[in-house]
Amino acid sequence: MTLKSLNRRHFAATLAATASPLLWGAATSAEAQTPSATLPKEVRLGWQKGSAIQVLARKQGVIEQRLKALGVESVKWVEFQFGPPMLEALGAGAIDAGSVGDTPPIFAQAGGSNLVYAAATLSPPHAVLVPRNSPIKTLAELKGKKVAFGKGSSAHNVTIKALATVGLTLRDIEPVFLAPADATAAFNGGNIDAWTVWDPYYAIAEQRYGARVLADTSDKRLTSSSYYMANRDFANKHPAVLAAVLDEIGKVTVKAGRNPEELAAVAAEASGIDAKIWVSVFGRSEFSLGPVGETQIAQQQQLADTFQALGIIPRKINVTDIVWRNPGLR
Repeated sequence: MTLKSLNRRHFAATLAATASPLLWGAATSAEAQTPSATLPKEVRLGWQKGSAIQVLARKQGVIEQRLKALGVESVKWVEFQFGPPMLEALGAGAIDAGSVGDTPPIFAQAGGSNLVYAAATLSPPHAVLVPRNSPIKTLAELKGKKVAFGKGSSAHNVTIKALATVGLTLRDIEPVFLAPADATAAFNGGNIDAWTVWDPYYAIAEQRYGARVLADTSDKRLTSSSYYMANRDFANKHPAVLAAVLDEIGKVTVKAGRNPEELAAVAAEASGIDAKIWVSVFGRSEFSLGPVGETQIAQQQQLADTFQALGIIPRKINVTDIVWRNPGLR
């Protein structure tokens, strides 16, 4: 199957086929054999309010419980507004793991950051939005317009893909690099013409501000993946701890898919975002988590090659060089 024919259902099926109650192998037995001297006192996890699974895992305290039984004293959650700053912290060793979209790891690897891909999941829905009363009706009408997105974020990639469907590139628009909070103000203030962003910001813009969708990731040409990334030194030194974290995130992911409306209330309480917004987010999301396989590596490599060809990253990278393989599975 080629990347062009890859769709969300196939990707979810691929992850489901590799998934099990312990996604990264016999983690329980590996944990039992882990000497306390090799355990960190604290595990530091990056999170975003826009990531429902991270919100739920943090709220429920399941990672804390699992790691405490293993011998890790505490878990520290460090909030980030979007992916690139999180990966800067991750590469510098300020945090140990976190979840981002498909694009930040490409920039991080090109910059020589010390990190690895640890797991893959489906990206949250993204959309290219315009204000309610905008005269713009089609993607083609974005030519020469100001389009906001987070530089190096997954929205950066979605913008490129969306423009390509109508024969445009970033050179045909005026990119405005803004984090979600700043983009929200610019969007509502009429200072930009369009905005590419992910859920729940996408749902908030629709429901609170009446934003119109020009394109979204229900179009399989625009779909992408998200990744749990880890600091390379942490992954190599504490593989059983990382596997346990991923296993608990996997369990939360499965439960979220089975009970989206029930869990929307939990996410609302934890994030401060209305439950109605989360119901919309969960209703159009797909829930899966698994190891990074050949399909995801090929998907990321195609993205990296595209970015190099466009001059967005300075050099050729090989994605497979930073894919973590749990040594306990060898």
